[in-house]
Amino acid sequence: MQKRLGFALMAVFIFVAMVAPATGKCATPTYSIQAIRYGVSPDVPISELVVGGPNTKIDIAMVVWLIRGGGHNILFDSGFHRETFLKEFPMKDYLRPDEAVKLAGVQPDEITDVVISHAHWDHMGGIDLFPKAQVWIQKEEFRYYTGDAWQPGGDHGGIDPEDVKELVQLNTQGRLHLVDGDNVEMFPGIRAYTGSRHTYASQYLRVEGDPLFVLASDNCYLFLNIAKHLPSATFTDADHVANLAQQKRMVELAGSPDRVIPGHDLVQFEKFPTQGRVAKIK
Repeated sequence: MQKRLGFALMAVFIFVAMVAPATGKCATPTYSIQAIRYGVSPDVPISELVVGGPNTKIDIAMVVWLIRGGGHNILFDSGFHRETFLKEFPMKDYLRPDEAVKLAGVQPDEITDVVISHAHWDHMGGIDLFPKAQVWIQKEEFRYYTGDAWQPGGDHGGIDPEDVKELVQLNTQGRLHLVDGDNVEMFPGIRAYTGSRHTYASQYLRVEGDPLFVLASDNCYLFLNIAKHLPSATFTDADHVANLAQQKRMVELAGSPDRVIPGHDLVQFEKFPTQGRVAKIK
């Protein structure tokens, strides 16, 4: 009996040794990615988004991305919901982001993590809608917009003071995680990369898998940016070169320009299988 048990245990050990990665780390989870459109901003001139783009007006998507796998329901960006911005920037087909994620089959309190690409109102304004989520933001983004941005000479354009209060409160509750710099693995197979100066310290994500994808958020507005090698228009003139370099890097990280998902392009809901507001990227 002992001999048979010994052989059985040895077989288990051999199997584990064969399937475990050489590094000793767990295998990368299989992630799904869905783009969720919670609204549409109408009649935006392309020239306001793309340097050298035409003055043609288009509707742009207001989007959050849901990444599921490895026991996590990760939301990349959180949208917005405050009346201040709904009045200032009228939306078509608006649905509060916590209601929109339900259409992908996830309840707001089932969101485990919210990763913020940058602190602008339409990307960080929904962090209070997901009550159990851990929130992730670049360390320098947090430092600047909770401090220097509001001092003389600071730049807090596009940042909602209410969002800043939420960030500070999350920090005191132990629910805020500061991502320290470039090429940081946040979850197995999901890495954060620092972007250009769209805000003080924006970030984008690379999600491994077959195939893998890069979620650019506002580090690249439209597929047109990459197709025509044109920088984003809201970056300062001095940062246009850096923005182009980041777009090139995103394509290299993704392995194909088709696997870089821009922040506001409605085409992602035409390019990928879509039901209603939800596009299945992978």
